[in-house]
Amino acid sequence: MSCHIRDALDSDLNALLEIETQSFNSDKISRRSFKRYLQSEHSKLLVAEVDQQVVGYGLIWLHKGTRLARIYSLAVLPSARGNHVARRILLVLENLAKLHKRFYIRLEVAAQNIAAISLYEKLGYRVFGRYTAYYADSSDALRMQKRIRASLEQGMHLTAPWFKQTTEFTCGPASLIMAMSALDKNSATWAQQELQIWREATTIFMTSGHGGCHPFGLALAAHKRGFNSEIIVNTDSPLFIDSVRDTDKKGVIERAHNEFLIECSNAQIPIAYQDLNLEWLSEQLLHNRAVIVLISTYRFDGKKAPHWVLVTGIDDECVYVHDPDVNEPVQTDLDCQHLPVAKEAFQTMAAFGSQRLKAAVVVANQH
Repeated sequence: MSCHIRDALDSDLNALLEIETQSFNSDKISRRSFKRYLQSEHSKLLVAEVDQQVVGYGLIWLHKGTRLARIYSLAVLPSARGNHVARRILLVLENLAKLHKRFYIRLEVAAQNIAAISLYEKLGYRVFGRYTAYYADSSDALRMQKRIRASLEQGMHLTAPWFKQTTEFTCGPASLIMAMSALDKNSATWAQQELQIWREATTIFMTSGHGGCHPFGLALAAHKRGFNSEIIVNTDSPLFIDSVRDTDKKGVIERAHNEFLIECSNAQIPIAYQDLNLEWLSEQLLHNRAVIVLISTYRFDGKKAPHWVLVTGIDDECVYVHDPDVNEPVQTDLDCQHLPVAKEAFQTMAAFGSQRLKAAVVVANQH
């Protein structure tokens, strides 16, 4: 049987919808969503043709700013199954991911779909999570991953739960909650304190809208909750004022900075005025310390906004982060966990604003 894999076209929409109807009872991709994936620069939608009939498709998402690709959907008409169509689509998708310099491919598959799981395992995918009631029909999903570029070393990793920020301005508290939860797995109270931590750690306001969180404020919040904390920052000047034009606003932010500085001194929280480098980051993970890092979101969403993430791992090629912000409807919660970011990209991201501000907060258990 001759099977031809090609890019999907608008003229394939009816065939794609028919494949959805015959393949899935729930969680079907709509015509509108297929159109969006056809037009997006970050997705690739392929179809498989046999005798000039579209019998299957594969959809992969190439996450911006990361080394991660995610297979969103893979389906073949029941009448065409058993002829290795799905395998051929999957291999082409993997090659596409490699061409776009992705290191990892992830996917979710229904736990009862034995045939699909068997195919993925034969091609090197491994289960690394299970999610209960993941689909609309309440069935479970297995989360699988394959590294498509060989690793040279094992690296260091932090086991941490993922927490979604519930507002657009609480990435700092959400990241700190993940850090504290990684160190104190018996506590179930941190998630309830998101807004309280923001109130303690906020810079009051920035250029507009709600204020973001200051590293000194986050370190104080961790200290207040019984953890050791340490601050790494590459300047001793007041933070977050380089983009603020209003003199009065600058004055308020400077006052907040200085008050945080005094509080850190009173709490004996160390502040290291130094550059943030990957060797230092590896050392923290090696000693089971949680590190939240300030980044610029430009490589993720094209915006130059300050954003806090939790570092969950580092190896020879990537830094892995838990990102508390979900860019819906494109992303799901799963897309924001252990995101692999190439080391060189991470070093660029971990510098905010024209002053190239670098800041991190280390959280550790008290000895």
